[in-house]
Amino acid sequence: MSALLVFLVTVALVVWQPRGLKPAWAALGGAAAALLLGVVRPADVGVVWHATWNATLTLVGLIVMSLLLDGAGFFRWAALHLARWGRGRGLALFVLLIVFTALVSALFANDGAVLILTPVALELAEVLTLDRAATLAFALAVGFVVDATSLPLPVSNLVNIVVADAFHQDFARYARVMVPVDAAALLACLAVLIAVYRRALPTGYDPAALPPPGSAVRSRGLFLAGWTVLPLLLAGYFLADPLGVPLGVVTTLGATALWLVAARSRQVSSRAVLGHAPWDVVAFALGMYLVVYGQRSAGFTAGYGELVAGAAGHGTLPGVLMAGGSVAALSAVMNNLPAVLFALLGVQGAALTPQVREGLAYALIVGADIGPKLTPIGSLATLLWLYLLGRRGVRVSWGDYFRAGIVLTPPVLLAALLALAILVR
Repeated sequence: MSALLVFLVTVALVVWQPRGLKPAWAALGGAAAALLLGVVRPADVGVVWHATWNATLTLVGLIVMSLLLDGAGFFRWAALHLARWGRGRGLALFVLLIVFTALVSALFANDGAVLILTPVALELAEVLTLDRAATLAFALAVGFVVDATSLPLPVSNLVNIVVADAFHQDFARYARVMVPVDAAALLACLAVLIAVYRRALPTGYDPAALPPPGSAVRSRGLFLAGWTVLPLLLAGYFLADPLGVPLGVVTTLGATALWLVAARSRQVSSRAVLGHAPWDVVAFALGMYLVVYGQRSAGFTAGYGELVAGAAGHGTLPGVLMAGGSVAALSAVMNNLPAVLFALLGVQGAALTPQVREGLAYALIVGADIGPKLTPIGSLATLLWLYLLGRRGVRVSWGDYFRAGIVLTPPVLLAALLALAILVR
């Protein structure tokens, strides 16, 4: 019972953040309690660090890169081009923003994308003098899509890297399966977002009101360096597995290259970027994994594994729906990182063939990436999104968010899981 109590209290503190308690401190407190109560052993710390260091290092590196490029004006430049390509049509701009958000989320992870694109969407709305309903539609589209389409690459979401590492999925194999699944999720996102917010969108806008894209560029050297580093980074991801190089090392090299260019720029503060990097993600991932790891000793993860294995015994589709749906539900009520850590320990310990286990691993990722959008507490990206909106004076209550999430999430989750079931059968 000690293991379950520590787990539930830690998750509650992570989700509700009483008196501004940061999730990292809650996770570390839970890990300390687990060690003091004997739920986990000191030797387990090394095991857990081995399982999480690559994922957290990759995420930190990607967010550092995204902050550097944002400081150079890279994303605002792209957004202004998108607005011009919309040619004054509100629906076209909405679609372009969704697709652009999906691309940024794929390359810079969901947390990096929400940090950058939420202010960009709000600035576009302000420049185009959109009303509150249209502004909320643009903001909600960004907030929803950064998570719901963070499937295609291992680096697109922290949980992707954790699961891919746990099941030894190489980058190329992962992308071959999950890029089509992400495409299905993106198409579903477009359909549901347009269906829900079509009336709120402006029928037209004046492209002449937009500043020229070149005016967004603050550091030309760093801007050009981004166009050089990004293709090399993507190529490095595909070469990393054959060469035995962890993705975190590849990402760190890319971030370091951009940081060195930024250090020579007077327009971007490279030191400030390092100060704003999410270093507490490392503590959060390590602490949370230790807390969840204690559930293995208590037998809770084994019970979950048997449940999923039973569904998988009836075929690929039932197994995928059970694994993805259960993690989606758990993510919505307890945050997606502890949910997926709990589930992967169960699937790892279940009596499954390698092929079935791989399919279920992908289903866990789909559930943990899309399922959190049901509630405001499902992912750290959503909590960050709400914080960024509040700073700009755009208020979204938890009730408003839940009403949107319950409509938008199920069809996108179902579309992605069905696409996955077809690909892995």
